[in-house]
Amino acid sequence: MACTTILVGKNVSYDGSTLVARNEDSPSGEYTPKKFIVVHPEDQPKTYQSVISKVKIPLPENPLRYTAMPDGLSDKGIWAACGINEENIAMTATETLTSNERVLGADPLVKYQKASKDHAEIIGGIGEEDMVTLVLPYIHSAREGVERLGQLLTEYGTYEMNGIAFQDVHEIWWLETIGGHHWIAKRVPDDAYVVMPNQLGIDAFDLDDAFGAQENHLCSNDLREFIIDNHLDLSLNGQLNPRDAFGSHSDSDHIYNTPRAWIIQKFFNPTSSTWTGCRADYSPISDNIPWSRQPERKITIEDIKYTLSHHYQGTPYDPYAKGNTSSPYRPIGINRNNFLGVTQIRPYKDEAIQSIEWLALGSNVFNALIPFYTNIEKTPDYLANISQRVTADNFYWVNRIIAALADAHFDACIPEIGRYQEKLQAKGHALITKTDQAYQEKPLVGNALIKLLEEANQSMADMAQADTDQLLARILYLASNGMKNGFSLSDN
Repeated sequence: MACTTILVGKNVSYDGSTLVARNEDSPSGEYTPKKFIVVHPEDQPKTYQSVISKVKIPLPENPLRYTAMPDGLSDKGIWAACGINEENIAMTATETLTSNERVLGADPLVKYQKASKDHAEIIGGIGEEDMVTLVLPYIHSAREGVERLGQLLTEYGTYEMNGIAFQDVHEIWWLETIGGHHWIAKRVPDDAYVVMPNQLGIDAFDLDDAFGAQENHLCSNDLREFIIDNHLDLSLNGQLNPRDAFGSHSDSDHIYNTPRAWIIQKFFNPTSSTWTGCRADYSPISDNIPWSRQPERKITIEDIKYTLSHHYQGTPYDPYAKGNTSSPYRPIGINRNNFLGVTQIRPYKDEAIQSIEWLALGSNVFNALIPFYTNIEKTPDYLANISQRVTADNFYWVNRIIAALADAHFDACIPEIGRYQEKLQAKGHALITKTDQAYQEKPLVGNALIKLLEEANQSMADMAQADTDQLLARILYLASNGMKNGFSLSDN
């Protein structure tokens, strides 16, 4: 699935939190409604079966409660996307990656095949549909998430190349699948951020650490032999570059993937590199944009929202710029964004209120990012209940309507969108501050704690609904004024 991911180490986030963010985007021509829910231990299956691959996997006992962002209609499986469990461990899955023929020939993807006259049914491996459900309820640290998913990949394989993030209050790990059964994972440096745009991204990997102390690198048990036997290491100095060995550098990457890494790093490091002109260090088609780097200043929630809504504004590639009708490069803030999820785990708060999940639904250019506590039993109906019926009473559908109306009248509508985003996101910060203070003045436990956090979440949803309804009315008015059949002379 098309997505864009940003990982922010704790030493370069604005408040010392670990931050993991991902846009989930539908395939071309599709728009997938999403919902925000809590999955309770009693709702977690004992045996999991994938809709796509048909694989059946027995699950451990004693799952943890966790939040999730599954597909609203569930006709193609769960696709839980991202969430935080009750021990403040987060996971986002997945960022679809690219590979090359050498890897896929050496370790083919494990794809489901229906029975035919030539062969019996062939069960597939696991994929994006499955991973959060299979892993997040059973892990107690980010590293443990890597280890559990790695075991599942080794045993069952996967039918697609994916990147998955695991996060706790101390660290972030990024795992990339390689072919059907192999994988690597790297700890995100605390003083760096990472941008992942649908392309295998890790550009340096220490095999000695992965097979030794395992401080910052983990991998499949047979990865060394796999690389040697299949002549995958393309380095001249013996220092493995996974992007060269396992990834792709196709023409389509330069249209679809690398421009997104370029524009985000241009935002976070505007003067560290030269980004334009004939002497640019990196351009939209560069294959060597670093996997991780230190930003020029600390990164905020609003920075993440801005970059994951980017449509190349301020460059010649902006489809909304005067005279442009489209962009040669795939935008980050695209019409088929399903949702943006930012998981924030705060080291300076008690574990009871440590985790926040920021959510924006629909096309990111036109929506707002709002926060919710995750140590809860239920989520607000405004985000939890969705059906095929298009209605302004649901946060996903109303944002989809606003985006479709505003896109065609961008210049008239974008000032209204900007005011809405700033106003609602400021209310989110204020609500979190108010609720944190209420807890600090009188720490609560059990049902009283859950009640406090659920009431805060409901207040956030109510504010979002009121402000979004007002925005819809205003955008509808502006779009109506811009209709092609408008005529200035009226009857009165």
